[in-house]
Amino acid sequence: MTASSTRRTTAAHSRLVAVSAIAVAGALILTGCGDQTKKAGGNSSAPLADKLPKDIRDAGVIKVGSDIAYPPVEYMQGGKAVGIDPDIAEALGKQLGVKFEFQNGKFAQLIVGLQSKRYDVAMSAMNDTKDRQNGIDSDTGKKVGNGIDFVDYFTAGTSILVQKGNPKGIKTLDDLCGQVVALQRGTTSEGIAKAQNTKCKKDGKKAITLQTFDTDPEALLRLKQGASVADLNDFPVAAYNAKTSGGGNDFEVIGEQIEAGPYGIGVSKENTQLRDALQAAMNAIIKNGDYQKILEKWNVTDGGITEAKINGGS
Repeated sequence: MTASSTRRTTAAHSRLVAVSAIAVAGALILTGCGDQTKKAGGNSSAPLADKLPKDIRDAGVIKVGSDIAYPPVEYMQGGKAVGIDPDIAEALGKQLGVKFEFQNGKFAQLIVGLQSKRYDVAMSAMNDTKDRQNGIDSDTGKKVGNGIDFVDYFTAGTSILVQKGNPKGIKTLDDLCGQVVALQRGTTSEGIAKAQNTKCKKDGKKAITLQTFDTDPEALLRLKQGASVADLNDFPVAAYNAKTSGGGNDFEVIGEQIEAGPYGIGVSKENTQLRDALQAAMNAIIKNGDYQKILEKWNVTDGGITEAKINGGS
């Protein structure tokens, strides 16, 4: 899934050509090819291209770190990344004049990949939180890195997904005390489950047995097999799996969303120009209606935002 950019070159000439002839020929080539990429006053087809850092603008590609196993947000179909995030990224790319190249990785390693410059951005249903902004380990409360900035683009909370028919009678997080819960490692859902585990112990109840996995499909398989009583994941993902898995016969969502907050496109703190360009592009597609069309396509309009904020998470 590697997008490549090509460069036009002209054939070498065996004889010298007059300067005036070169200028005329160049003008004719640009006119004939309809090349509007470099025009005085900006790029009419990609109005925000000039906001990007020069190295990214020249490369024509933004490398995206993503865990591409989280439908409908992002997943593989026919060898291509599809879903809410890839569609939004494509719309942003039209504003910025670049392609967003999705590269698959483990969710828990995306921030590390971003900080090591393996990726330009991380876009993977990642909640914008103060801990992630400040590089704080949510388990220990200790600083483990420089943190990252976020350009917010969607709002979602955590949902509880159970087997169809809810055989264990799970209604709230409190009902998970003393039970086995499966979920994806390194996610906000894991943080919610650990916080609930602390509450279970404080209330004198049995602890939750947490089973964590690199990908959400692994957690869903444990739930489907009856090896866990619930999977915690983002509401669009929970709703999608309840609707599609086993023809809608495997799972169901119970209760309301928990701790709804923004998804953010993660950007290195040192790359403020890229961050600001992404914010401008997000606000542009919100304004021109492209963003709303994408949300309607995936039936997730409840998570829409009206303005792209930077580091709006709490």
